[in-house]
Amino acid sequence: MNSVLKEKIQQLPALPESAIKLEAIYHDPNSSFDDMVKILELDPLLTADILKAANSPLYGFTREINSITQAVGLFGMGTIRGFALAMIVKKSFELDLSPYGISNAQFSDLSKTQNALAVTWYLRQKPALMELLSPASFLIEIGKVMISQYILDEKKEVAFLEKIKTEKSIKEVELEFCDTYTAAISADIFNFWKFDESLISLIRLASTPEDTQDDTLAEAAKVLHVIRVAAGLTGVFSEESLNKAKELIKKYDLDLASFEAAIEKMSA
Repeated sequence: MNSVLKEKIQQLPALPESAIKLEAIYHDPNSSFDDMVKILELDPLLTADILKAANSPLYGFTREINSITQAVGLFGMGTIRGFALAMIVKKSFELDLSPYGISNAQFSDLSKTQNALAVTWYLRQKPALMELLSPASFLIEIGKVMISQYILDEKKEVAFLEKIKTEKSIKEVELEFCDTYTAAISADIFNFWKFDESLISLIRLASTPEDTQDDTLAEAAKVLHVIRVAAGLTGVFSEESLNKAKELIKKYDLDLASFEAAIEKMSA
């Protein structure tokens, strides 16, 4: 791994207290729905951010979600955990995604689209899988923030952006310039912060699901790979990105009909 990026990870601030408390509640087998609600309600700004995300048109709810209790009831603890962690973690970084040619708003849209597709496609199919998929779909792109910082520090943003525009694989461009890539950096960040191993493993396996013998992790990694391909770089579905995603669905033997129904619902 790039030694400069490795050092940057070691210099990250400690995970905010709100995230530590949330993770403790989530992983406590004796905790309840109400315990998570109480923790979230202690942070009014975080509560407001979660409700704003939950009310995104991407999720297709016809009625406004106006309380954390309602949000947890509709989405489940795993998905709300994903909302909260994504918002807490992003505040730990100074965002500048210009080396990728995208704005901060587009970067935010990318995470939202990936999560909304995970929820719309898989929440009712396999809710247990969402315990992993929801936070991973929200958090996996955070490695781009650190890669962007490195590219800017090295003054390679022009060459990097030109490659991003002309090459088919962003991962290959990242490897060329940084000796690592988004998912690997993201996994290392969450390993530094001591997130649960299953989440770290899923993020690391995002484009190589065949590298695990764990059936649950493999399925989640396949779904996450499809979602990332479908969402592209800016969180906007295109004919090209959807066709590539459908090719992966056939390769991985996933449910194409439910994927197409999810895309239709989100695009309505």
